Amino acid sequence: MLIHHPHPGAPSLNSTRTLVNAAFSEIHDGAFSHLPLLQFLLLNSNKFTLIGDNAFTGLSHLQYLFIENNDIWALSKFTFRGLKSLTHLSLANNNLQTLPRDIFRPLDILSDLDLRGNSLNCDCKVKWLVEWLAHTNTTVAPIYCASPPRFQEHKVQDLPLREFDCITTDFVLYQTLSFPAVSAEPFLYSSDLYLALAQPGASACTILKWDYVERQLRDYDRIPAPSAVHCKPMVVDSQLYVVVAQLFGGSYIYHWDPNTTRFTKLQDIDPQRVRKPNDLEAFRIDGDWYFAVADSSKAGATSLYRWHQNGFYSQQALHAWHRDTDLEFVDGEGKPRLIVSSSSQAPIIYQWSRTQKQFVAQGEVTQVPDAQAVKHFRAGRDSYLCLSRYIGDSKILRWEGTRFSEVQALPSRGSLALQPFLVGGRRYLALGSDFSFTQIYQWDEGRQKFVRFQELAVQAPRAFCYMPAGDAQLLLAPSFKGQTLVYRHVVVDLSA
Repeated sequence: MLIHHPHPGAPSLNSTRTLVNAAFSEIHDGAFSHLPLLQFLLLNSNKFTLIGDNAFTGLSHLQYLFIENNDIWALSKFTFRGLKSLTHLSLANNNLQTLPRDIFRPLDILSDLDLRGNSLNCDCKVKWLVEWLAHTNTTVAPIYCASPPRFQEHKVQDLPLREFDCITTDFVLYQTLSFPAVSAEPFLYSSDLYLALAQPGASACTILKWDYVERQLRDYDRIPAPSAVHCKPMVVDSQLYVVVAQLFGGSYIYHWDPNTTRFTKLQDIDPQRVRKPNDLEAFRIDGDWYFAVADSSKAGATSLYRWHQNGFYSQQALHAWHRDTDLEFVDGEGKPRLIVSSSSQAPIIYQWSRTQKQFVAQGEVTQVPDAQAVKHFRAGRDSYLCLSRYIGDSKILRWEGTRFSEVQALPSRGSLALQPFLVGGRRYLALGSDFSFTQIYQWDEGRQKFVRFQELAVQAPRAFCYMPAGDAQLLLAPSFKGQTLVYRHVVVDLSA
């Protein structure tokens, strides 16, 4: 029922409208555009559930708007667009659970606001309202939270902003490389960012270059490698080398010639010592460059090589005939260490002897006798190891001063790859499997454990690689069975 409702001191009849107990549930766009001089509008006790974005368009003179005792549960941020003269607004006794950010921004001279009697859910979507209430000159009647339970019956105006944890993150698919790969190694050379990928199916080590304009990885070059399992780039004295480890046909070291812009073979790696390589690790100790090769054959030996003048020379044979699967270099507290994982015994920790210029066995990680790979990270003052297992749970161990102790077990049947990594102060763990999708865990500082964070559609990954590329934070997942996927780490503000 539409009623003209004059009263002493009220606007004239032509500028006042009252709509009560109406039989319709929606206020359509431009519903009052034929009343441009309207100053007072009362829409109480109806069955409204929806108000169009431009329902009040054309009402530039409207000063009083009352929409009380309806069943409105949500509004658009543009609901009150154009109401530049509005001074009094009441949305009392509806079913509003949230309010879009900046919904009151168009109301430049709003002096009174009533939101009482709604069912506000005081989550991140309401954080902006708490901030607005703290700074606005508008008089606002007390509003109370209906949920969540920890804020129930709390006054919105009194909620501390620190209680809103509204920043979260996500890994979103960014680029798909339409080929399988078994290793990924980013590197910088001549101020450009590159990525080396081992592709046994394509018989190559593929080099990609980051395009800072297109913000994509682009093809750059290829090194012939019929059975490549790892391609390790090393920049030594401004010269680029790539160590190519192959299951068959020998392993080699290539050098990039900037004059011919081609890779040329520099040297062979002793095939009698390195028979079936499985992993490569490159590192620097006391100014010298080294790389180590994990050998997984019965007759070979995990071996250490050192750069000297014009080539890499054998420095040490480590751990012969043990079918080693993974290497992890750890340089902490001035004591370089190398952790060697093996399919035949518990991981062994070697410590560098500066007098002998060799690694010396220091001990075993006896808690996990069948680790496929070991990775490390530090959180605060504590050092941790992450150990992947193909059968059974993967383990997280913490160094207790004299020994490692288990702090967490992660379900990981079929795991051959895991990798902890740090992005902008947030620590994650990527854990792959041959039988299920990849799991991303995030480190919970309070609990000192990883908690499940996200599932990625990557099957049979053989490595994970974190690669910062300008302002893009990327996670690469080379897969043995499918495409190599590139994910981007994004920060999401849930209060936006």
